[in-house]
Amino acid sequence: MSDPWQECLDFCVEVTKQAGQVIRDALQKDITIMEKSSPVDLVTETDQRVEQLIISSIREQYPSHSFIGEESVSAGAPSVLTDDPTWIIDPIDGTTNFVHRFPFVAVSIGFTVKKVIEFGIVYSCVEDKMYTARKGKGAFCNGLPIKVSGQQDIKKSLVLTETNFKADAEQFNTMLANVRSVLTIPVHGVRSPGSAAVNMCLVACGSADAYYHMGIHCWDMAGGAAVLTEAGGVIMDISGGPFDLMSRRLIVASSRAIAERLVKEIKPIRGTGTAATNMCMVACGAVEAFFEIGIHCWDVAAGVVIVQEAGGVVLDVNGGPFDLMSRRMLCANHADIANRVIKEIESFPSKRDDVQ
Repeated sequence: MSDPWQECLDFCVEVTKQAGQVIRDALQKDITIMEKSSPVDLVTETDQRVEQLIISSIREQYPSHSFIGEESVSAGAPSVLTDDPTWIIDPIDGTTNFVHRFPFVAVSIGFTVKKVIEFGIVYSCVEDKMYTARKGKGAFCNGLPIKVSGQQDIKKSLVLTETNFKADAEQFNTMLANVRSVLTIPVHGVRSPGSAAVNMCLVACGSADAYYHMGIHCWDMAGGAAVLTEAGGVIMDISGGPFDLMSRRLIVASSRAIAERLVKEIKPIRGTGTAATNMCMVACGAVEAFFEIGIHCWDVAAGVVIVQEAGGVVLDVNGGPFDLMSRRMLCANHADIANRVIKEIESFPSKRDDVQ
């Protein structure tokens, strides 16, 4: 009896090889760079060309399947994972590396059915390393089996992470604090190769022992998650809970002992991206506190009432009375928590909403 998902994997390997050749050819030419959400969020013509090549090739072969692609989502397509057979595609994982011709550049493709990853492909095309994995059938690099190091002692481990330069000041400080916490365990070292998919494969083949990251997307993780798991690695949420492909955060490791130690060291970065929702999460007890500097009166006006009527506290970040036009605010479930947070916040000037 034929195995339809194995046929999908075999077909996708050939498409991925074609995509990798497009990337290698592009590296020999001038690269046209564009910005997406910020000066450090880059996209190139090659990203778009490679994604189009992959999706058009797969869609022709499997017209009923769904797709989530980085560049498609950036252009406005939804990023929704359903039970349908779904291809999750990052045409160039490591675009900044690609722009600078730094060698860790990968095509990453994961395939899910009923929201479960069935197989993954990561092609580190400059190195010409094709990582593949099928659920329950092991992980391979260029056809040879790979496995994690099995290291149990975090003090003997090499840890990978990435810094998100699109982060705000609070998130950036948290990232730096996390690196400091890991380094002072101590570990053998911390590295940042610049590609989430490659990082996961480096753990999968035993070149590194752990990797953690917050702020990445499903297309960064889907292919590598399959390879890592089938190589015997451990993957979980940074809270220590089960891994969620759509959560934008993960820890992977060569052993559960190392993963659980990292959970103790890493402070999570949480943020819904909306001040109003953050305040409502305080009001309903989902989180204990929220503060932000630089927001506007229209961001917080409704949320202030909801927090206060739910029994919460709303203050200025300096501890004084809340001023709707001040563009800064702290809310908490209790005055004690608010006062403790105030002690830790370093404020900075911001122009008031009622000043032209």
